Amino acid sequence: MPALPVAPEARLRLLDVLACPHCGERLALADGSVRCAGRHSFDVARQGYVGLLTGNMRAGSADTADMVRARTAFLGAGHYAPLAGALAGAVAPHCPDGGTLLDAGAGTGYYLAAALDALPGAVGLGLDASKYALRQAARAHPRAWAATWDVWRPLPVRGGSVDVVLNVFAPRNGEEFHRVLRPGGALVVVTPTARHLAGLRESLGLLAVDADKEDRLRRTLGDRFEPVDAETHEHTVVLSAEDVMNLVLMGPSARHVTPDELGERVAALAQPLPVTVSCLVSVYRAV
Repeated sequence: MPALPVAPEARLRLLDVLACPHCGERLALADGSVRCAGRHSFDVARQGYVGLLTGNMRAGSADTADMVRARTAFLGAGHYAPLAGALAGAVAPHCPDGGTLLDAGAGTGYYLAAALDALPGAVGLGLDASKYALRQAARAHPRAWAATWDVWRPLPVRGGSVDVVLNVFAPRNGEEFHRVLRPGGALVVVTPTARHLAGLRESLGLLAVDADKEDRLRRTLGDRFEPVDAETHEHTVVLSAEDVMNLVLMGPSARHVTPDELGERVAALAQPLPVTVSCLVSVYRAV
């Protein structure tokens, strides 16, 4: 993933997408911050992301610094590159030239960067509650910018300003996704199937994939979206003990097992370990 700051032209285009989370007014750059006409001001961190999630807004279960370090190492090793490629392939037909992507729950910006690589004229905004993840997301791609936000809340994005919303292993706010998309815009969702990391989950006693995930997704989207396409992507990765540690510690299971406990479980596994990556890549159209 290239470590490049956002290009000025892309930042200006994305600034026009953002809205003040307090009053909904447009934001403008001003002396190391962004401000609206109502004089609400938000700092731009030295790493480049905008701090819209202010002190009275809880970040909830945002990724910790340790989780982000593990994710950076795991994704940097290329284990999920085929999945990122499948996502980019699903996005490309639904984004017009010069379009705008919104990654809701962007993490480090890994998937947003992959999508932008497939769309030379597009720009992308990543929202995430973790400042540790956004330190990387803000520099994940020269046509991407990032801001702190809890995607369960009304999004700090102007209505009808986005061509494609990405949602990869992240919370889904169907009402807000529909509001920010232009009419006919696309929502691309990546969710794990029951086969995703199945053998590893059983061996290590990790959290299982929710069997009702797809039903809950459909209920969340309601009648605001119609399904366009859905394809299951699968590939096999061969992981070392270090890879397995990073894979577990970068996700929600990290909150349910200590590194020492995990290390003991991983040491008992045969290595290197083949693991199946299995995800459903779904595309919906805003109606």
